[in-house]
Amino acid sequence: MIALFKGMIPGILLTWVFCGVLGSNGSKGGFLYIHLIHIAGNSAFSMSSHSFYWSWPLFIASTTLAFAIFKMME
Repeated sequence: MIALFKGMIPGILLTWVFCGVLGSNGSKGGFLYIHLIHIAGNSAFSMSSHSFYWSWPLFIASTTLAFAIFKMME
């Protein structure tokens, strides 16, 4: 179970960087379905919003790969 949580860190980083590069060039990534996610700040103190590119299939695949590598290292 610990290997799964350890595997999520490289999975998140790989997905964020890869989707940021491909998504900013206007690519959907085919099967990866890279899309832009908006997070709006609804606070009274900040009206800022953030957006980033993300792909759930890539996140699942990269987390599974990192999980398998960490599991083999145990």
